Amino acid sequence: MAISGEDFKRALGLWATGVTIVTARSGERVHGMTVSAFTEVSLDPPLVLVCADKSSNTLPLIEEGGVFGVNVLARDQDELSNRFASKKDEWKRFEGLGYDSGVTGAPLLHGTTANLDCAVVASHEHGDHVVIVGEVREVRTSDRPPLLYFGGRYGAFA
Repeated sequence: MAISGEDFKRALGLWATGVTIVTARSGERVHGMTVSAFTEVSLDPPLVLVCADKSSNTLPLIEEGGVFGVNVLARDQDELSNRFASKKDEWKRFEGLGYDSGVTGAPLLHGTTANLDCAVVASHEHGDHVVIVGEVREVRTSDRPPLLYFGGRYGAFA
């Protein structure tokens, strides 16, 4: 029996997650997208994975540049999450934002809970997404509380 896309999406919405913006650089071009499909893979070596929609404009930059940043958003950054999730003006997402480059050259956003600077070590196409595994080359952390997402809404720990 096949499940509907709506039923699947509704079930996944019951999984509480953090919110990240995955950023990429290829040459002088930078781009980014909001991603909740992010997790750790290994401690030794330090590996993470992100899932990118095949139709995203960030994916080609990850593939070309071979690097990406995972920026774990802080509790007050829901507007930033929406900015990087919207297709409207997506080539202007970085305008007015503070960011610098990690050791790989990936853009790392300022003011987040954490930044992970990653080099791509593998990618796998599955369904309508590409699973990208990255080796973490640099970590930056702060004591800012994280932004959470559950049931289609942003939230925080009580």
